[in-house]
Parts: sequence; structure tokens; C-alpha cells
Amino acid sequence: MYNIAMSSRRFVIPDIHGCALTLRCLVEKVIRLDPTDTLYLLGDYIDRGPSSREVLELIRTWINSGFAIHPLRGNHEEMLLNACRDRDSFRLWMLNGGGATLASYGVEDACEIPLPHRTMLDALPAYLELDDVVLVHAGLNFDLDDPFSDRDAMLWVRPTRTDSVKLGGRRLICGHTPKTRHEIQASLATGLITLDNGCVYAGKPGLGSLAALELNTLTLLFQENIDI
Repeated sequence: MYNIAMSSRRFVIPDIHGCALTLRCLVEKVIRLDPTDTLYLLGDYIDRGPSSREVLELIRTWINSGFAIHPLRGNHEEMLLNACRDRDSFRLWMLNGGGATLASYGVEDACEIPLPHRTMLDALPAYLELDDVVLVHAGLNFDLDDPFSDRDAMLWVRPTRTDSVKLGGRRLICGHTPKTRHEIQASLATGLITLDNGCVYAGKPGLGSLAALELNTLTLLFQENIDI
């Protein structure tokens, strides 16, 4: 469990998928992140988009510069790490955009990705518990008495409901499943807030922007994809 103190502003950004220019613009020009702010990232930093390496380097740079940034693990980080262990996992990763990540590093195998980046991804937690919300990449398995015991669900499930009792009265915030801006806005009135606007799917109706949610005011901000 991770309990993190509230700060002046708290932002949540979901699936970035190798869109480094879009992420930088959202954080530095739209949000104008300040060292007193806290930024939570919901995973899927890599794959599909053109600049996976640059996304990870940007996150590392911000953290090393003293910004309060808390990244979570997504299913794409999980696939990369597994791809370094066996060939079936490597093939699965390739079917889900892993080739774009390899290209961004100029390598042909997951194990050739620099160890500091793989170590960073391997250390990412699957979820974060705050006083008012629970943050996770994909969702939680509320069929279980303890939804926090199903790690696979945190990375892969596409939830349609939440359970306020099992979350101690808190809301659940996740990415993973692309939603239109209208659907994202509507979710703010529910216990299940879904933030993924399918940034990497530029050109598809209703998608193609990177979203950010300011938790204290429930204000949504968007940056259209400028990488693709």
C-alpha cells in the first residue's frame, strides 16, 4: 500500500504510449507543473507511439529535477518485462506495439533496452491508494473480497463498475480503455473515473488527446496528439 500526502495540486495522466512531445506539452505548457504539485501517471508509457524511450527519459528527468511524480505500471510495461524472459511473451508484446519501442531504442530485443530503464519499469507499483481515490492502470476485480489481491486485473481488466464499500468510500481512477472526451467527462460524476482518451489513436473520432485530471477540483485538461 502507498499512502501519499496531498499537495497544492494533484494531477493524473493516463496512457501516454510513446507520445513524448504531447506529454511534454501537456505537463509543461498546459498544466505548467510546479514543484509543489504532484503528478500521478497511470502506466502505458511505451509502445505504439514513436518515442517510448523519450517518454521514459522525460519522466526520469522530471523526477531527478525534484518534481513529485509517481508512475504506476501498465500492461505494456508488464509485456516488455516479460518479453525479456521468454519468446512467447516477446511475440505477444510485438502484437501490441512493442516494435515501436524497440525502434525508439534502436535495438531488436527487449533485453537490449538499457538496464536503468528496465529497472525503473520493474520497480513500478500496480496501484496507489490516496485518501480520496484509488489509482490503477486498468481496474480492480470487485468479484473478490479483496480486489487488491488480483494483480492481473490491475493491468488488464476493463471495468464497468466499482464497489465503494471495498474501496473505503473512495473513487477508482484508471486508464487502459480508450474513451471519448464526453465519456471521460461523464465519468467524473461516478465512482469509476476513466481518463484514457486514446492519445495514440490520433484521427479516430473522439480520440487522439492526452488527458489530465486535477484531483482537487476534478478539472479536465487535454492536449491533442502532436507526435503523430
